[in-house]
Amino acid sequence: MKNTEPPRRTVSERRRDSLDRLAAERDVWVSTAHPDHGPHQIPLWFSWDGRAVWMCTAATSATARNVRKESQVRLALPDTFDVLLLQGEAECFTVREVPEDAADAFTGKFGWDPRTEHGPFVYVRVTPETVRAWRGETELRGRVIMRDGAWLE
Repeated sequence: MKNTEPPRRTVSERRRDSLDRLAAERDVWVSTAHPDHGPHQIPLWFSWDGRAVWMCTAATSATARNVRKESQVRLALPDTFDVLLLQGEAECFTVREVPEDAADAFTGKFGWDPRTEHGPFVYVRVTPETVRAWRGETELRGRVIMRDGAWLE
């Protein structure tokens, strides 16, 4: 049986496809680490505002605790064939601090508004510094499509 690899995409095509996925998909794997407690990974709902990923979690969660201690995080969309990995700085916002447009976009996408919940929640914003995207072995080389916060051409 022969394994058929998809045709190699240009950086521009991978950037376009990645932005489309960030706008459309619902779940992202969030990887954080705490100096005392070690690594933690969890799937969360997310929205993309064109510059950053916004998620929401309990204020007391391991994710929120870790981000407060170590702001570098990694995100991965849940597809092992069409890989999209983001690495960047995370920041927590209380429901009082979150920009209204980010919270409204999150609510609009999921029909759930953490600002109206009784328990304390935080919004986590991740601004990517590096983005890697590839499909199959043909795209393993040159998989970086964002470096130092700037999209590559």
